[in-house]
Amino acid sequence: MKKSFIILLLAGMTLSVQAQSSQAPEAALALRVLVEEPVEPAPLASKQLIEQKLNTLLTQNGIASMDYLGQFFITARAIPTSKDIIAGPPTKISETLEVALYIADYYNQLVFATTTTTVKGIGETDTRCYLNALKQLKLNTPEMKKFVAEGKRKVLDYYNTQADKMIAKAQLLAQQKNFEEALWIVSTIPAECDKYADALAAGKVIYQQYIDHLCNVNLAKARTTWAAGQDVITADAAGEFLSQIYPDAQCYGEAMELYKEIKGKVLDDWKFEMKKYQDGVDIEKERIHAMRDVGVAFGKGQQPITTHISSFMPW
Repeated sequence: MKKSFIILLLAGMTLSVQAQSSQAPEAALALRVLVEEPVEPAPLASKQLIEQKLNTLLTQNGIASMDYLGQFFITARAIPTSKDIIAGPPTKISETLEVALYIADYYNQLVFATTTTTVKGIGETDTRCYLNALKQLKLNTPEMKKFVAEGKRKVLDYYNTQADKMIAKAQLLAQQKNFEEALWIVSTIPAECDKYADALAAGKVIYQQYIDHLCNVNLAKARTTWAAGQDVITADAAGEFLSQIYPDAQCYGEAMELYKEIKGKVLDDWKFEMKKYQDGVDIEKERIHAMRDVGVAFGKGQQPITTHISSFMPW
């Protein structure tokens, strides 16, 4: 699994860690923008336009947008309520849409906040008329701000009441060596949550357990692989396992000893270097980024095959 704080370079090059911002990384509250495939009379292009509107709405109100489905999401649906023909030339169509927006809990199938607004569009075709109406959706209104604020408050209420249980579950999973899932759980707790510091502290401990476990597993595989032939071929194969060992893992020193042993035997025929940290990098910040990368990667791998929400949305 790739980590953001290390990049393996082969062919004689060393691995380095790229420095990030001087500010500590924080897992800000984020929602998934989730819009179902449009059905008639909505044109196909309406989905992308609604997604763009919802992403902008989140950004304007200080909420991040996730590119995968987490527990909480924002969605919207536009329903035509009236249509009129405007005499030409050219003849045009005037259509009014009722747009309903929701912030909801996907896992528990609960709606946390909702608001409804009306938009009107004019166009020479039904499709153009529909899209022009959606473009009139105003985001910077008191009603929209209240809608987002209410949804955000209820999401944070959830985390504030459930964070201790989430952390305890993550720690139990780590004891069972389910490190990726454990890091996924703690990484979902946002910085705005009252228990964020506790979640971050637990995540750091679990992440250290995770890289120590990876180190032990990959070092054992590297040793077995190298012992099987002790030539360039087995050196390259062993290097694949050594490349997955991180500089701050407990067995890194032992891994370096094996690296030196292999290097001393195959010499320049082995174009591999162990992972190292770049001077001047804030290791602690990079570890937090890497910890979250592991959790997010697990979360993305657990995505549902379908994301139909009509079964519990009140539309």
